[in-house]
Amino acid sequence: MKKHSCIKIFFALLLLGTGCSDKFLEEKRDLGGVNEDVFKDPVLGQAYIDYVYGMFLPANNSTGFIVTQTASENGSYNNVFAQTTDELGGETDFNKEWGNISYINDHVNKYFGQRMGTSVGNNTWTRMRQINMFLTEVDKYDMEEDAKNKLKGQMFFWRASQYFELVRLYGGVPLVLEAQTPSLEEMENNAVPRSSTSACIEQICADLDMAMELLPGRWDGADWGRITSGAAAAVKGRVLLTWASPLFNPNDEESRWQEAYDANKAAKELLEQNGFGLYTTGGVENGKAWEAMWLEEVGNPEAVIVYGFNNVAKGGNFTKNSGWEQAIRPREINGAGSVSPTRQIVESFPMKDGKPIGDPTSAYTYDPNKFYKNRDPRFYKSFAYNGSIWPYSGEDNYKLWTYSWKKRSDAAYTPTETKGANASGIYVRKASNLGANNAINNFEESGTDFMEFRFAEVVLNLAECAIGINQLNEGLEGIKAIRERAGIENNDGSFGLAGIAGDRNKLFKAILDERKVEFAYEGKRFNDLRRWMLFDNSTGMNSRLGIPELNGTRRTGYRITIKDGASEYFGEEDPLLGGEAPVINRDATDYPDGVETYEQYVDYLYDNYFVVHERDDMDRTDLSPNWTFKWYPQYYYFGLHENIMSVSPYLEQTKGWDGLNGAGTFDPLQ
Repeated sequence: MKKHSCIKIFFALLLLGTGCSDKFLEEKRDLGGVNEDVFKDPVLGQAYIDYVYGMFLPANNSTGFIVTQTASENGSYNNVFAQTTDELGGETDFNKEWGNISYINDHVNKYFGQRMGTSVGNNTWTRMRQINMFLTEVDKYDMEEDAKNKLKGQMFFWRASQYFELVRLYGGVPLVLEAQTPSLEEMENNAVPRSSTSACIEQICADLDMAMELLPGRWDGADWGRITSGAAAAVKGRVLLTWASPLFNPNDEESRWQEAYDANKAAKELLEQNGFGLYTTGGVENGKAWEAMWLEEVGNPEAVIVYGFNNVAKGGNFTKNSGWEQAIRPREINGAGSVSPTRQIVESFPMKDGKPIGDPTSAYTYDPNKFYKNRDPRFYKSFAYNGSIWPYSGEDNYKLWTYSWKKRSDAAYTPTETKGANASGIYVRKASNLGANNAINNFEESGTDFMEFRFAEVVLNLAECAIGINQLNEGLEGIKAIRERAGIENNDGSFGLAGIAGDRNKLFKAILDERKVEFAYEGKRFNDLRRWMLFDNSTGMNSRLGIPELNGTRRTGYRITIKDGASEYFGEEDPLLGGEAPVINRDATDYPDGVETYEQYVDYLYDNYFVVHERDDMDRTDLSPNWTFKWYPQYYYFGLHENIMSVSPYLEQTKGWDGLNGAGTFDPLQ
């Protein structure tokens, strides 16, 4: 894997080679001071910018995938929001039952921030202050114009990005565009009230326009991975799509969709002019390109915004390993086995002709006991299932086995995975490096990057906006482009989408279904469900689009058991392990009559020995009645926590949430 360095590593190199590094680091510990050398010297200025990058990006041995800062008050990444969807099971503050909705409870979401202290912490408003300080101060000094503009462009982008993360959670927030000094003397001047959501959207777009004007269309070499003008344009498209979505556009105003359409079209064109596009290297058949794109680095056309990692040895000064490979690999081969996909997501992947499972018009019959057969090529690149081959370095033919059995009828299930099974009986293998090495620190020295914004999202964002303005054929063509790149068969001339042309609601549903598959386990699902208000049917949106609501459901997995003849197997020994296996040898080389390949042998095992059940213990089972997903409509517009309200009484609380002065009054739809 790679040895190039990116973002935070580049920042470290700059500091080590700079005589003023001690001053610079001291400056980061003092919110009241300004080291003016930072605003004169492009090298020190770049170090400052890279410091800010580092505040936003995942740390060493983090994953990028399934994690977000936006459920955290201190800049740490976690998977809470992924668990608050149909992608992962588990109880969170945002899917369990509460006695009441209150700004003193943790379900209020503390990402809005902590009160600023006298030293730099990594939270919302200290990040904002570091950005504002640079933008305020750099024009006071005589830095060379081209270098200065590129630095400013990156900072305008990060300010817009930070504000957007806040706005899509809370609606309008205080617009602070100059660095504030935290002190008692400045308390009154620092008391900035919440601006309207529309004013915040306007400011975010203005910052992104500045970033687009100041930044290059692409960076190469050691600078690859920095924010480009196309990345800023793509985020503007994402911002305006959110503003046009039902969350902020309940009256479905076409003007919002039109503005979002124009922005996304401009972003797509700008990116294409600079060499970005859907990754198709190696061909799209059987999902080849879709799998390969995760391991392509400098120059990857799919990577609009990328979080860089490297495979430098663990513990080194410049180490920034990706934790994804270790997280998804089974414990049996020294992975963590910590990402357990749900049956609900697995069953969202269509058949290989693009038709939903169970669709009578599909050329392929869906068999729940052989759920892996004849599926969308992305299925095989996204999941590793019982009996599938999932290579790694030194083991090109590693076979994953996830079945279980009982030693006696009244016993608990025993997994064949002796080091411990995951929670769902199937594994995520998306973005896995099939040459990953488990001999050195158990897969931890991985350099797999995470594409936070892929060109595929630009395509689908534009398609959704086209549907919004009733350019329905254009919207359909966007979905088809994504399916074609995935390698789906085109038997009906529409990659499985025949019959929905001309129906706006069906096309919106198709977009959301496609995003659910294309971006599975990339941290997009929570925001898609929120902006379309699909967690519950309180607005009637689930009924309108024909999408099941999450509220009141349980996320489930797979349990694969063994039958011996017509009966369930009970016994002390693994029924399929070894030449003397009690039932049959899973690793046999002499196959039964009519079976010639390993793939056919797996089918034979499923037909004759494996029984696939729904596993219902991914969510809590210790409560009576059984725990179910609980979503409150107030979560569509989060309130402000007591921590911030108690020291900032001038802030209005969000409607639907109680505040210090009674019911909230701030309307996030304004």
